This record gives sequence, structure tokens and C-alpha cells, in this order.
Amino acid sequence: MSESGLPYLRETLLFLALAGILIPLLQRLRINQVLGFLAVGTALGPQGLGLWTDRWPWLAWLTFPRPEGVGALAELGVLFLMFLIGLDLSAQRLWDMRRWVFGAGVAQILLTSVVIGLIAWTFEHSVPTSLILGLVLSLSSTAVVIQLLNERRALASPTGQAVFSVLMMQDLAVVPILMLIDILAAPSHGAIASMLGLAALKSVLAVGLVLVVGRRAVGPMFRGFTRHRQPEVFVALTLLTTLSIAGLTAAAGLSMALGAFLAGLLLAETEFRHEVEITIEPFKGLLMGLFFMAVGMRLDLREIARDPLWLALSVIGLLAIKGCLAAGALRLFGLRPGQAVEAGLLLGQGGEFAFIVVGTALVSGLLEERAGQFMLLVVSASLYITPAMSQFAVWLGGRIDARQLRREGTPDPEIALGMRGHVIVAGCGRVGKLLIDVFTSQQVPYVAIEQDANLVARLRAQGVTIVYGNAARAEMLTKLNAGQAAAVVITMDQPALAMHAVRAIRIAYPQLPVFARSRDEAHARELLEAGATLVTPETLESALQMANAALQQVGLPEHQALLIIEAERNSRVGGHDRRVP
Repeated sequence: MSESGLPYLRETLLFLALAGILIPLLQRLRINQVLGFLAVGTALGPQGLGLWTDRWPWLAWLTFPRPEGVGALAELGVLFLMFLIGLDLSAQRLWDMRRWVFGAGVAQILLTSVVIGLIAWTFEHSVPTSLILGLVLSLSSTAVVIQLLNERRALASPTGQAVFSVLMMQDLAVVPILMLIDILAAPSHGAIASMLGLAALKSVLAVGLVLVVGRRAVGPMFRGFTRHRQPEVFVALTLLTTLSIAGLTAAAGLSMALGAFLAGLLLAETEFRHEVEITIEPFKGLLMGLFFMAVGMRLDLREIARDPLWLALSVIGLLAIKGCLAAGALRLFGLRPGQAVEAGLLLGQGGEFAFIVVGTALVSGLLEERAGQFMLLVVSASLYITPAMSQFAVWLGGRIDARQLRREGTPDPEIALGMRGHVIVAGCGRVGKLLIDVFTSQQVPYVAIEQDANLVARLRAQGVTIVYGNAARAEMLTKLNAGQAAAVVITMDQPALAMHAVRAIRIAYPQLPVFARSRDEAHARELLEAGATLVTPETLESALQMANAALQQVGLPEHQALLIIEAERNSRVGGHDRRVP
């Protein structure tokens, strides 16, 4: 395709076509987008199918055979990734989590950097190279880990908050790491110490100047030009700010990626932060995909054939070293042993910043090409393993905390034998905890049961009558004296667990009322068929309550509105003798 008008037009069109197919496909298949784009970039890049375009010219239309086209895409992807990371940070957020961010986060980075740096030095790498490798491999993948925590709805848990805090510190650490690479790469013609000191001073002054001037200029500029809230003006100013600051840092001898990060950081401190987030939200997945696809294009899978054993050992070693050191740091700052192990394993992989830093180090000559390629493969392999490692981390962390709970003396389920007319609450998430608060305030006897040992430990410390176990087990129901209970309330968020519990209770105690929550109407019908007495579909009930209020507001009598709502409820979930509220 002729490119006399636009450079790299074919590569741009191919990327947009792939992104349009990949993003919805990966979401439908529930595959992590980072890993999907990374794999596609590797397969279609200059080191993948692009190698075969000489033999089969038609492949040039489906691949990225030219390294210069890949470089242009990669540079753009790096800038916007760094901008998005900077935008996610704010001074208030850092201050609210300062103990974990500047305590556990700093400890994890320092410990990991020292250990990995020493290992690199024993393999006869130079001191600057060992330092860079130690620092870059201490960082984890914010994009992959946060997505995994969101999928499990665990970001608000103690483990999730601790992991998020460490990731925030790692994001901040990218700035000094990039500055260090620029300093080490600076040519020295005199005393090394004085040259490094001068370069460091220049870097600090440049970053300080950008932050001070930018803070005074960015806010007023946005206020002056976005008075009428035209979306196109807002987008133009966001791009202008990002690319201008990136250009200024490049002119100062620093990386453009650092400038893009500073631009995001400056906008995060203004009142326009949320507007910027809303504006770029439609492009967020596209920009992330651009970065990771460009990263995948730079990977040379032929390196695997050269050192397959060393690659496997390096990946295992990276996960083990980082996992143990991160777990130790988090345990030191107060996480339970199981929580610390789970968080440490989640942080064990290499991060997306490794691709940025290694790429910068390769260009500056601080890393040899072969060593850089090997490190990129190690980081990529660790990213692919992370989803499976996350599941293992949850299982192992739960086992460790459950064992400790038993050693510490979990509240004896036999205490329920003295109860009559009590309520059994199965599941202690946000809904279960709300029920417990109501029962406590009204002095209603209850006993709660939960499978998350971390949550059990935390609620026990708050004085909640709770035991660790599975509500679907008949022997546990016996110990909870379910035969004398007034009702069982099932609040678990996982549909499969709720279904197993309803069936087990209905078989063992046919007359015991079972009240359950469901995600939607389909899940509600399944629970009713399994034997639930009453089911509350979350989405349906919230919609019906709003419809009821709106019908009365437009003039319908209250009783007529209630009849309409009840008919709608029965049409969606009804058809069974058991009630649905």
C-alpha cells in the first residue's frame, strides 16, 4: 500500500482492524486483554509471521513485517500508557494509603531490587546493568493484577488494598528508574561521580520545573478554554498537554515516557481529572492494546529455542523470589499469613514497565540485545502464568489462614446447639454483613458461616458470631443446629455455591425456610426450583422499586402501582408456588 500520504498507514489500519475484533472477542471469552494483545503482537510481529513475508508476500497484509512501523506504534503506546498511569495517581489517594504505599511498597521494591540485582551481578553483568535489572524486575503488572482483582471483586478486600498500594508505589518508582537510566546512559568524559551528579541534578531540576510550571499552567489553561465544555476542545487540550510535556522532557535529555507520566500526574491534581477520564475511557482499551501489541511485536520467540531451560528456571525464580519477598514485606506491615502469601504470589510476575525500561536501556546501550530479549521473554512468560498463579494464590492463602484459624481456636460451632429460633446467615459479604448488623441491633440471635478464612478472621475481630465452613455440608448444618433455626439466609455472591447450599438445606431440612439472593431473574428461577422459599433478584428488585416510585409520581394510586409491580415480578420470576418478594 502506498504511504506517500500517511506514514505507516497499513500498520495503523491493520492494528485498528485487529483491535476491533480482539477487544469484544477477548471480553466474550473472558481472556485477559493484556495477554491477548501480547500474544497477537508476538504472532503477527516482525519476529513472528512477519519473518515469512518474503516467501508468502500476501502475509504482509496480515502482519507487521517492518520494525520501523512497530517502533512508531510502540512509542505512541508507551506515551499513552504512561499518561493513563499518571492520571490514576493523586496526592490524596497516596496520602490515604501512605502506610502501605510508602511502607510495604518501598520495602518490596528495595528488597526485590537488591536480591535480583545481586543475582544478576553474580552472572557477570556489569554493576549498572545489574542495578537496572534489579529495579525493573521488582515491578509488577498493574494492568493484569488489577483486572484479576476486579474479576474476583476482591479489590476492596484487605489483600486487594495491600496489592493496590504496592502497585501504586511501583508506578511512582518508574519516574526515578527512568531518570536513572538517562543518567547512566549519559556520556562521561571526566570523573564518573561528578558526571553522574550533574546528570542527576539536571534531571531533578527538569522534572521539578515541569511540575511547578505545569501545576500553574495546566489548570488555568483548561479553565480558560473549556468554559463552554466542547468535547473536541477538551480532547485537543489533553493531547496538547501530554505531547508538549513529553517533548519538554525529551528536550531536557530525559525520556518522553517520563513526560507523559508527568502530564497525567498534573491533570490528576486538577478538577478536570474525572472529565479527562470520561473523555479517554472509550480509547482506554484501544491504547492499552496498542502498547501490549507493540510489545509483543518486539519479542523474538527464537530466543526460547536457544535457552529453554534457563528461560523456564528464570521465570520460576522470578515468581518465587518476588512472591516470597513481597509476602514478607506485606506480612511485616500487618497482613495475615495467608493474605500475605496470596498478595505476594499476585505480585510475582514482571510488569509492563519492564518493556518500557528494557527498551530504553537497549536504546541507550546499558543492556545488550540478547540480554534484553531474554528479559522481555521472562517478563512475558510470567504475565501468561499470572491468571493461573492468581487462582493458586487464592487457594493457598485460604488454606494457610484456615489452618491458622483452627490453631487459634475458631469459635466452636457447638455454641449454636443452645440456640432456638436463630437465623443462619450463609455468606458474609456486603449483603450478609448488612443483615448481621440489623440482627445485632434488634437482638435477633444469629450465627454466620463463611468460606473465606480472611473474612472470618476480620469479622471475628469485630465481635461477629461467625464460623469458618461450607453451608452446603450436612454435618456443618447439624453443628449450626439448623433443625431449630427460624430460617437460613443465603447471601453468597457465587451462583454455584448458593445453588449447592439451597439443595443441601432442602434435602436435610425440608420445612426450614430458605431465603436467598440472586443476581438476576434466571438465577432466581433456578434457586426457586432448587427449593428456596423466597428469592430476591438484585437487579430486578431495584428496577421494580424505582418503577413503583415513578408510577406513583405520575399519578397512579399506590395500590394500583403495587398490583402492576407484583404482576411484572410474577411474570419474570413467577410460575412457582414459592414466593418472590
